[in-house]
Amino acid sequence: MPIALIVSTLICAAALLIIHWLHSQAWLEIATPPVKPPVAGAMVSIIVPARNEEKNIRRCVQALLAQDYPAFEVLVLDDRSSDGTASILAEISAHEPRLVVLAGSELPAGWAGKPHALYQAAEAASGDWLLFIDADTFLMPNALSASLSSADAQGADLYTVMTEQILDSFWEKTIMPLVMTALSVGFSPARVNDPTTRDAIANGQYILIKRSVYDAIGGHKKLHNLIVEDKAISEQVKWNGYRLIVADGRGVAKTRMYTSLAQMWEGWTKNIYLGLSDRPGLLLLGVFGAFLASMAALFMPVWPLLGLTWYARGGGWMAQAIVAEALLVWASILYHRAHAAELIGISRWYAVTTPLGAGVFAAMMFTSAWKVLSGQGVTWKGRTYDPKVIR
Repeated sequence: MPIALIVSTLICAAALLIIHWLHSQAWLEIATPPVKPPVAGAMVSIIVPARNEEKNIRRCVQALLAQDYPAFEVLVLDDRSSDGTASILAEISAHEPRLVVLAGSELPAGWAGKPHALYQAAEAASGDWLLFIDADTFLMPNALSASLSSADAQGADLYTVMTEQILDSFWEKTIMPLVMTALSVGFSPARVNDPTTRDAIANGQYILIKRSVYDAIGGHKKLHNLIVEDKAISEQVKWNGYRLIVADGRGVAKTRMYTSLAQMWEGWTKNIYLGLSDRPGLLLLGVFGAFLASMAALFMPVWPLLGLTWYARGGGWMAQAIVAEALLVWASILYHRAHAAELIGISRWYAVTTPLGAGVFAAMMFTSAWKVLSGQGVTWKGRTYDPKVIR
């Protein structure tokens, strides 16, 4: 049997196994089902850091104020915004006593912006639970009631959900599903929820934590120089013996993380390397995987063409077999990516953009690592951080 067919068959078998494994990690076995709101309950402080969020802050705050849970306050920390965020908050708070608007102080040396904003707001909060919400996240009316009910049922000290992603632009629909798959591989929900492992992750868009636990682990003051503070707080919770739960948040909250390729590039090049810098093995695996994905994107169209060329030159059934193996791998990729697209609420046809998305994601991985390793630092919300100080 010619070496070409042997190599093709081995690649086909390996590719099918890898594709199946990559798409079997994302199952969120814990749900956040709707519940009847309680008559009374523990006080919850909902905290929102807001820096230049005039596009999102009204919708975010109005959704928070519409919660059907009976006991909560909303604290928004205006982190020295230069747009219309402050005026929008002032307008809403004039008619809503449950909204407390806080003016953020100047960022101290050695602090990352978001931990500092959350620290200031938490200091002013009075709740038994703290719910940290990003300004680009919009809750359903039953979200708080459902989350507290599920957290109680699971015995959670920190309860975080993977929110439904709002994807409108072409680039969002091309790249974000691949990013979500990569995150589920790096941080399997089953392993995160297993108290016997050290795997920990939280979604900073929605983190519900007991105030007593937050104080016991040192809160955001302990994480003051960490940009990826959501992962760090989940590690502090789990590694100190408290119960960490990551759950399915579809139906609870929606998030519009980015609206353009430029925003995604800035956001993910900020997060990817810094989020994995303490796990060099996983970081190397991610960089290697991104490299393989980009190479595969280039090779995939060539594979069946090689078989067809050989067939045209008299390769017979063996050439046909190579073409069939290439098409089988293509079919597997398209099937799994179409299913992933459907789960995230976009057209299954976006499966065909997988090679393009893989190439951009690989470029993000390399750029993120280069920015930090070269000493360039990372930029976010108009602030540039020195990687020697801010991690």
